[in-house]
Amino acid sequence: MGDGRWRTVGGGLLRVVVVWAVSTLTLLVLAGILPDVQLQSDDGDSITRTAVTAAWGAGAFGLLSALVWPLIVRALLLVPALVLGLLVFFLNGSLLLVALWLIPDGRGEADPENAVVVAAVMSAVASATSTALAVRDDNAYRRRLYRLAGRRHRTAPREGAAGPPGTLFLQLDGVGHQVLRDAVAAGVMPTVAGWLAGTHRVTPWRTDWSSQTGASQLAILHGTNHDVPAFRWYEKDTGRYMVSNRPASAVELQRRAAERTGDPGLLAGDGASRGNLFGGGAEQLALVLSVAARRGRGVRSRAGYFAYFRDPANATRTAISFVAEMCRETGQAARARLRGDTPRVRRGGLYPFVRAFATVVERDVVVAAVMGDVLAGRTAVYADLVAYDEVAHHSGPYSRDALKVLERLDRAIGLIAKAVEHAPRPYRIVLLSDHGQSFGETFESAYGLTLRDLVRVCCGLPVPRRARHSPSGAEARNALRSALHRPVEGERADERPARGAGPVVLASGNLGLVSFPDVPYRMSREEIDRRHPALLPTLADHPGIGFLLVRSEEHGSVVLGPHGAEAPVDDLRDGVGPLAAFGPGAADAIRRTDSFPHAADIMVNSMYDPLTGQVHAFEEQIGSHGGLGGGQSEAFLVWPAELAPPVADGEALVGAEAVHRVLRRWLTEEPRRATRDGEALPVTDALAQDKNG
Repeated sequence: MGDGRWRTVGGGLLRVVVVWAVSTLTLLVLAGILPDVQLQSDDGDSITRTAVTAAWGAGAFGLLSALVWPLIVRALLLVPALVLGLLVFFLNGSLLLVALWLIPDGRGEADPENAVVVAAVMSAVASATSTALAVRDDNAYRRRLYRLAGRRHRTAPREGAAGPPGTLFLQLDGVGHQVLRDAVAAGVMPTVAGWLAGTHRVTPWRTDWSSQTGASQLAILHGTNHDVPAFRWYEKDTGRYMVSNRPASAVELQRRAAERTGDPGLLAGDGASRGNLFGGGAEQLALVLSVAARRGRGVRSRAGYFAYFRDPANATRTAISFVAEMCRETGQAARARLRGDTPRVRRGGLYPFVRAFATVVERDVVVAAVMGDVLAGRTAVYADLVAYDEVAHHSGPYSRDALKVLERLDRAIGLIAKAVEHAPRPYRIVLLSDHGQSFGETFESAYGLTLRDLVRVCCGLPVPRRARHSPSGAEARNALRSALHRPVEGERADERPARGAGPVVLASGNLGLVSFPDVPYRMSREEIDRRHPALLPTLADHPGIGFLLVRSEEHGSVVLGPHGAEAPVDDLRDGVGPLAAFGPGAADAIRRTDSFPHAADIMVNSMYDPLTGQVHAFEEQIGSHGGLGGGQSEAFLVWPAELAPPVADGEALVGAEAVHRVLRRWLTEEPRRATRDGEALPVTDALAQDKNG
């Protein structure tokens, strides 16, 4: 055994001894504070004897945590992941009771309530001590990060080995370009600010009409989002609802994309997909919705929970943070009500759990998995952090609540960047978003009825007295239901519109879709007018609606606006007629969606006020996305300056499919060389190849 091996073994033994000593001291302190925790016989013991007893207990607890805890978590792998997180305290306390029972002469004793507290504190202290000792030891720090993500050690390329760098794509779900700029300027995101001041550049990109994760991420990872008209839509030919964050729908959308492009995805080969709706062709999957519906031992997506929760310290920390986040949301919602904040939406029911899951559990598990991926040297990693999007839906994109989440996400990005420093290969980190959000009062709050109710009234159909709220389009909601092994929205195979129930009205942020299920094809304007003569004029003239898209037998498809405004789709121009308020790119986005086979009979976009930036969501959201108008359509791309720019100067980056081509180019692009005067060489060839790709 060489000197290096002896030093490694000696260092490891020293860390074990120090952690054991600190744990023993912690147990002694807690036994002195908590009256029902006993480390002495009834007759009392000397200080030395009590210390030995504490050392027995701490050692037994540490050994049980190292050997038994991973087995317990693996045995409970098919238990809902969130339930497992909530069981952390009970399981940890049970291990401590067993450890105290193993102390000779029965000197260790604690009641169950105190055992839970002692176990949680000891796990946290042991974890902090172990981490502090490992920071100065690169090998130990790397091994700890491997364990954190549950990755098996693999032989890494030697330093300086040939081959392109790895690429890490971090998606900040729902963070618009302007929100990012403002957060950086305000000091909310110091890690990103440091990058933009030196190594990275930022470029905005414009989304498609369907400005939501399902459409954007499908195109970014799989190259196309053709025939994805919204977050949720009704397909007449199959008679089923498609919902982007429904596992069964995600599987089908991924299959259709692969069939259209003939390509498995951006991450094909040695890639990893973490926390996404789609797999991107990756070999390694964790918390990917398109595989979340599968059950059984082979479900690699759920293994991401095991990889994280196998460490009792991680499990304890996340469980505590989960409870704290629910309390934080309850307090923030109460303060908003007391202040009389407007606009405001309901934040009770399941929402505190959804928010805590998105901002704590999913964030922690995804970050741990990404850290493991870079340490394992994966070629490409794509991860989605949904925390900001979830909070901004209910608190607003510029709210203090949402900015606090951005601050925590920035720290998570910094933690990943630290792990990159210990990776076996260099990495390029690309930060991007899939869409932004637009602020505004909900349609129902502003006008007293939902879009569905308005459509039914115009069709002469009864409106239920009890309001039926559109389910939230937030990406985290069905991820939580999947983690709980609960059926997700629209997952039942027999779910079909009831015969004679009238039109199907679905909401995707401030985009509404109206379909008549009894007509097997896309209805025309003329047919709708004959059947329901008041419907189209009422919708077009409603102050909460910006424009409608319908098919016309005479003019092809047309866009209808208020006061009789009408424009054939082929003649649409930005900033003119019904699109006067909606900014650049709106006409092309509408023309593209109009070509989709599953475009609804009536596509409804809410009003947009360019002075205030406000829209009216057809869902219960004051920060929304899914249609046109405001910050929701402007996402961002933060990229290393050593790479060729996404587009040439003066050009706009438009559409998620264009973003896919840029990211694919960057995967294999060599760093730009500098000329003698320090300026980068021209990148015309690379950009031309990207356009032709």
